[in-house]
Amino acid sequence: MNLKIEIDRKSGVPIYIQLKEGIKRLIETGYWEAGQKIPTERELAEMLNISRNTVSMAYKELEGEGILVSTQGRGTFITDSDAVLRQEGRKERLLRIIDVALEEAAEMGFSLDEFVAIAHVRAREKKEMLARMKIAFVECNREQLDYFSREMHLGMGITILPILLEDFRRQPAKINQVLENVDLVVSTFFHLQEVKQLVADKKKTVLGIALNPEIETIVRIARYPQGSKLAIVCLSETFAAKIRAALKQAGLNHLQLLTSISHDEAELTALLQDVDAVIVSPNRKKEIQTLAPRLDVIEMRFLPDPETINVIKSALLELKDK
Repeated sequence: MNLKIEIDRKSGVPIYIQLKEGIKRLIETGYWEAGQKIPTERELAEMLNISRNTVSMAYKELEGEGILVSTQGRGTFITDSDAVLRQEGRKERLLRIIDVALEEAAEMGFSLDEFVAIAHVRAREKKEMLARMKIAFVECNREQLDYFSREMHLGMGITILPILLEDFRRQPAKINQVLENVDLVVSTFFHLQEVKQLVADKKKTVLGIALNPEIETIVRIARYPQGSKLAIVCLSETFAAKIRAALKQAGLNHLQLLTSISHDEAELTALLQDVDAVIVSPNRKKEIQTLAPRLDVIEMRFLPDPETINVIKSALLELKDK
């Protein structure tokens, strides 16, 4: 099999990211189709002359995005639903759903005008329903909490209540009292089981989501050559550790990393004079740009994908329907 995946070992971009994007292109162009079985990790590694661990990392991320699915004893396949969505487009799929609803409404004796009026009222009811709903987001670091609460665009007036995991551990009774007025609890998969245990009301839905670093940011960092010195400046050691873990997972082990959570201007200035670039949490970007205007300041953000946002909205609607 002659795969049209190009791996450039001199580009500075992690090989697993190149492989991941290459696989997406094969699917988008129809080279690999919905439901098709693809090479095993070992087979693909041999075809491209790369390590099996690299292939495994790319496959796992694509599985997390719903593009691939692995079945024990059968292999890895292109996910039918995602492939169809990519081919048809979200708008086309929605139009198809509406067409089916129109046909069923006509069979029930409703006119087109009646269908439009009922659909309009129903959509308004759902919108008003969501506007009254509250989500609690539980995370281990202040940086991610603040960013999620400020930048998570769920729309329709949904309220997001940030809860620091450490506060929940120290004051479970107080936090559970707050959660009584919350419709849905959201946390990352990493903390999901602990949060479920801490939530006193076992009937309350606790939803796990994935937050991943932006690929563009990883690529930008990867372009720094062997031995480059980069500073990590955050509010907490927890978030700094999260950044280090993300870089390690991306295979970026060629950099010297220095960490600081200090707010002392003199201390930070001394640190920034001795590095090639600085990686910052979102809430410290402006501060560091002011201290070192000529330094490359790279903002590290961990974001949910669009599908995750849709999952949250669907969960809220299901809760209200119940």
